[in-house]
Amino acid sequence: MKKTLITALTLLASVTFAQHKADFHQWAATPPMGWNSWDCFGPTVTESEVKANTDYMSKNLKQFGWEYVVVDIRWYVSNDKAHGYNQTDPQYNIDEYGRLLPAENRFPSTKGGKGFKPLADYIHSKGLKFGIHIMRGVPIVAVERGLPIKGTKVTAKDIYSPADQCRWLRDMYTIVPDKVGSQEYYNSIFELYASWGLDFVKVDDLSSPIYFEKEVEMIRKAIDRTGRKILLSTSPGETPIDHADHVQKNANMWRTVGDFWDSWEQLKEHFEVFERWNKWRAFGAYPDGDMLPMGRIGIRAERGNPRMSNFTKDEQYTLMTLWSIFKSPLMFGGNFPDNDAFTNALITNTRVLEVLKKSTNNRPLFTKEESAAWVADAPQKGEKFLAVFNKADQKMAVEEKAVWKSGLISRDTPNQSQSLDIPLKGAKTLYLVTTNGGDNTDWDHGDWANPVLYNDKNSLSLTELTWKKATAGWGKVRVNQGVSGSDLVVNKNKEKGIGTHANSVIEFDIPEGYTHFKALVGVDNAAAMQNVGATMQFMVFTEDPAGPVVPEKSAISIDLKALGFIGKCQIVDLWSGKKVGVFTGTFSPEINRHGAGMYKIIPVK
Repeated sequence: MKKTLITALTLLASVTFAQHKADFHQWAATPPMGWNSWDCFGPTVTESEVKANTDYMSKNLKQFGWEYVVVDIRWYVSNDKAHGYNQTDPQYNIDEYGRLLPAENRFPSTKGGKGFKPLADYIHSKGLKFGIHIMRGVPIVAVERGLPIKGTKVTAKDIYSPADQCRWLRDMYTIVPDKVGSQEYYNSIFELYASWGLDFVKVDDLSSPIYFEKEVEMIRKAIDRTGRKILLSTSPGETPIDHADHVQKNANMWRTVGDFWDSWEQLKEHFEVFERWNKWRAFGAYPDGDMLPMGRIGIRAERGNPRMSNFTKDEQYTLMTLWSIFKSPLMFGGNFPDNDAFTNALITNTRVLEVLKKSTNNRPLFTKEESAAWVADAPQKGEKFLAVFNKADQKMAVEEKAVWKSGLISRDTPNQSQSLDIPLKGAKTLYLVTTNGGDNTDWDHGDWANPVLYNDKNSLSLTELTWKKATAGWGKVRVNQGVSGSDLVVNKNKEKGIGTHANSVIEFDIPEGYTHFKALVGVDNAAAMQNVGATMQFMVFTEDPAGPVVPEKSAISIDLKALGFIGKCQIVDLWSGKKVGVFTGTFSPEINRHGAGMYKIIPVK
């Protein structure tokens, strides 16, 4: 009888395991929506701040589908810092099995070995779900101490490799998949997380630039083994698209871009990125455009200063419209208690959120240089959702006007830099331009090191002049610092000069008598140390580099017949809820520059 009972229990356990393994996509029937601490608090978020955002979400947003509360990076370090990471003397919290633990000074309820369970219980009591961020691999400190792996006779020293270590955060070593103890280590940490009540895990340094396929599979197995419904999000991006099928079958969401901040250039890149990833969306598996840098961000972030999002209102409409029609997960980056009425209206619009949750057959109609449109089927038969975007931009720099331009400069360029020394030929104005090199603006931190005006007798550093105007694609232009706020370092040499981020224009009046300009242009160290991005071109102009001004709004024509609407149809503006009118043949809404419209098209019988 006892043997029969044991056999039955074993069979039940194996069936349960198989069921969870098969059904993890069911846990995300619609794109996940929640809050993540990264954009506002970087690696320094505290328990009180997590609870404040939990309370706000529960009271104001839960009814609209917002449910995940995610504690992002380095919750296990007691003495981390804003605007970067403390990699000099980090105080790690770790147990006897090499599993990282929450820092008690930042999360007081974790004292006494409770871990995140009390915080998870608090979040659950509000009707919400709890998530954390982790780094791929095994902690370096666990390897150095030779800590044992729970349930095995091996230690962390037996499963690690220094190969392919994360370049931007040195907390972890790579786990060698075929070593005895490797799967058991992942099993042990997810066993711990499940005991806390975890519902969501974001695993970083997992998918770009290297896609660690075997570690993805180990993590999947470890989650399934717990029997708990823990959503898996892989990071960062862009996930290599040749692994799209694999990540779709193993994760609930995966990043399509690097870190996304409140930059129009970065937002604009998503049109092509989302078109590229559109076919890989599946039930419970979502390409992830990254967090929404909206509301109040940068409070103690890894990069940037405290601010309400730099996105204009039109750009925020574009962001929410594009993410919804593409069905990207929505992870809000701002501090919820600081939200203004406009931000709240954007993230609680039930008509637009219906597109995110209930639309099907989502696809781009067209992606042009100045406009784009997406369409999807609505739940009601014969009706469609339509998103229309005005991407028009005044060209920042017309290359033909440049008096000097570099080649492409990246971390692979010799010395990661190029020098210039050019005559100014009586010019009165100097424009320093940094562009993204034609790819994208990921980590395009560029420096104008030792920029000097000179003549036969005198020289003058541009760091001693006040610029007339200065724009950056991310952050703010800085003197004698990189745009991230760190020392201005090119090719490991600390320099004086100007730090910026593509795409950027910095304008100076040239004092009378100066006839030449020289500088060293290159990749800032903060970008060079990253895994991706950091490809730029630098140019010098002595006349306004910009192209013709574009209209503030434009009519964008949509062929209704091509969408299957042969006769009359009623069009409703989903952002306002107002009826736009009845149309036949074409619909040409006027869309503000950098703005968007979201509509429902209803056939008139």
